[in-house]
Amino acid sequence: MERPTKAMMQRDLASAALGMVVEHDEPGRAVVSMRVRDDMTNGFHITHGGLVFALADTAFAIACNEDERITVAQGADVTFLKSTTTGQTLTATAVRRARNGRSGLYDVTVTDETGDVVAEVRGRSLVTDRTLADQ
Repeated sequence: MERPTKAMMQRDLASAALGMVVEHDEPGRAVVSMRVRDDMTNGFHITHGGLVFALADTAFAIACNEDERITVAQGADVTFLKSTTTGQTLTATAVRRARNGRSGLYDVTVTDETGDVVAEVRGRSLVTDRTLADQ
């Protein structure tokens, strides 16, 4: 059976524009990578934190959309632990920690190509009454 996230990602223009690649996609777990380009750095020549978070958010979205019901973020907290720069490859791994009723809790770890942790994100999800078929 095809995952509903495939259709979601085909319409995700933001993730595509940032060059994100879905490495792994299963209910409750996702891995997404992104190579840092020059236009992704800030005034200090390090990867813009918003783009590190965008990578984590995409992995979170894939992991939490576990069935045909559309699941959205209720909120998230990010902690930046290491800076990166142009040419590095970042990988976000999202894992479900808990799902009860319409609420879910997911942890996302962003690493660089050496395996060092760049950021940690804790995301909270909400299952809606809508489905991808409604889109």
